[in-house]
Amino acid sequence: MVPAQQRPRRQRRDGQQPAHPHVLGEVQPRPRPLRREVERHPPLQVALHRHLQPLGPVHLLGEQQLEGVGQHRAAQHQPPFLTGHGHRHDLGPPLHVALDVHQHLAHPRGWRVDVPAVAEGVRRDGLQDRHEHHPAATVRSMTTPSESELTDLLARARAWAAADPDATTRDELERIVAEVEAGGDPTDLADRFDGTLEFGTAGLRGRLGAGPNRMNRVVVLRAAAGLAAHLGPGGAVAIGYDARYLSDTFAEDTAAVMRGAGLDVWLLPRPLPTPVLAYAVRELGCVAGVMVTASHNPPEDNGYKVYLGDGSQIVSPVDEEIAARIAEVGDLTSVPRRSDWQVLGEDLLDRYLDRIAGLVADGPRDLAVVHTSLHGVGGSPVAQVLERAGFPAPYAVAEQAQPDPDFPTVAFPNPEEDGAMDLALALAEERGADLVVANDPDADRCAAAVPTPTGWRMLRGDEVGALLATHLLRRGRTGTYATTIVSSTLLSKIAAAAGQPYVETLTGFKWIGRVPDLAFGYEEALGYCCDPEHVKDKDGVSALVLLCELAASLKAEGRSLLDLLDDLAREHGLHATDQVSVRVSDLSLISGAMERLRSTPPTSLGGLDVLGVDDLAEGSDDLPPTDGLRFRLADDARVVVRPSGTEPKIKCYLEVVVPVEDAADNPDQTDAVEGARISAATRLDALGSDIRAAAGL
Repeated sequence: MVPAQQRPRRQRRDGQQPAHPHVLGEVQPRPRPLRREVERHPPLQVALHRHLQPLGPVHLLGEQQLEGVGQHRAAQHQPPFLTGHGHRHDLGPPLHVALDVHQHLAHPRGWRVDVPAVAEGVRRDGLQDRHEHHPAATVRSMTTPSESELTDLLARARAWAAADPDATTRDELERIVAEVEAGGDPTDLADRFDGTLEFGTAGLRGRLGAGPNRMNRVVVLRAAAGLAAHLGPGGAVAIGYDARYLSDTFAEDTAAVMRGAGLDVWLLPRPLPTPVLAYAVRELGCVAGVMVTASHNPPEDNGYKVYLGDGSQIVSPVDEEIAARIAEVGDLTSVPRRSDWQVLGEDLLDRYLDRIAGLVADGPRDLAVVHTSLHGVGGSPVAQVLERAGFPAPYAVAEQAQPDPDFPTVAFPNPEEDGAMDLALALAEERGADLVVANDPDADRCAAAVPTPTGWRMLRGDEVGALLATHLLRRGRTGTYATTIVSSTLLSKIAAAAGQPYVETLTGFKWIGRVPDLAFGYEEALGYCCDPEHVKDKDGVSALVLLCELAASLKAEGRSLLDLLDDLAREHGLHATDQVSVRVSDLSLISGAMERLRSTPPTSLGGLDVLGVDDLAEGSDDLPPTDGLRFRLADDARVVVRPSGTEPKIKCYLEVVVPVEDAADNPDQTDAVEGARISAATRLDALGSDIRAAAGL
């Protein structure tokens, strides 16, 4: 370990805070830069995605949620004079545009586009189900603050700027204040001071920028001071960070505050995966850990994640206690800070990689793998751990191999997003690969794709979870197998067949990581905990290595991961899952839908009788109370409905179980599984339609 030292700051290449590079045009007939218009009206930004399906025109501008425009060609939704000029708007997503008070969309070339072209949702193709942090924004009513409100807003902004230790955000805020004082629109400034980023079980997460409602050094310093006050002096804190903008700065600010509060600090040596930080907390016997990351959020975001001394994420009421301490932090000049923290050497990473490599047993290693880290921090650790485990070097997607906080080749740095895996799949086709694996930018999630006769197929999180559990059980891993109430029930049958305990938790690894005697845990959102003794959180690196081991073993037998999934379907029935998610601008729609389902629950869904309804808000011996409903249906199907904990969404998780005809009735077992898969898809469609109708969505 070496003393702390200055490292080059990761800043935006133009020296400014991140802004979307595609914002280029004008919003009025006379020249007015679109970039400035968007900066002034961030609540009026709309995210475009070329695969979104239009669901109808927007009639009101109030609190209307706009999530998409058009299909592959936005031109088909524009006035004839635009389409006649041959300017096809085939622009890669996301393209941020500004909506002015005259109800026109701004096009990068200066065209004015009628607002009725805007579609109001993204129900088709299941896109919204996978966009946990889709940047579509609520279009807010353009109300002018009163003179007294504006005076107060400007005073708060000036005070914030005076206390801001960061010259970039201080200058940013002073410029915005000057523009408002000169008569400019105060919408952006008001949004920045519309409350503060709330500290919850996920810590902090938000857009980078100046003001209490953004991620910046002031917000992070206050959060660190509140956390330090909660922990008290004594003990050590491990701090890690990813490669996003300002992550290293936020990490060092946290280290300085922790040292000033009398805590020892171990700072990771460079941008590394989140599971390395989770490992460090337990390995070094720390009282807490902090990871600066926004996971797979858009590039303009960052976040702050807190772990307890056992290496698990915080849960209530700890988050509330820390939030209360943050609220008590006064003038930042009174917060003591020291610079004598310790920077860990590479030996900690080596121990983590050796531990992960040691999870695999001796066996076949003939496997051609393509890997992408999606511009995150997983590339080098994954290559090293595969080498240590005896696998050939993976084919890395060169365009995405190095950390880049702009994530330039993807619309969103999430392997579940359409298009994110295109480069990896193209490379796999070129190289004749056996498996494609991907990590999100902080490498705590793992996605996989496999070849089929008709092309590459992405595996669902529930499928990878079932495969990893089966693999570990066959290797003799004993203990409790756990997943969440919204994930597939297949794991319960796999565990029961092996004589191992099974537990369901609420959503999130903050709950899975707390399961006693945990052997393996997963959630459908691509998170897998494969070595809970050392990492009590999801770990995309260990999941990747174990999945490669399983694929190589099956390949040596002349089989594939899909063959093993078919085996599980024959043994336990084909378990198929899907999700319906509806984003709203009026939160009362969510509470209204939940109340409607509680007061008049459906008697059937998707043609299946409702056998029982569990109101999860009442809690049970096994689950803490949470706002949700679980409908238990005939034929082992189920639907779970709950509000999202992080977004204005209501989510419906669907599962159907279809028996596979046994060999006596259908000797062609491949056709039997495929028939069950087709039947399951039809049932899921019917379930999705019926639960929407029952909830009034």
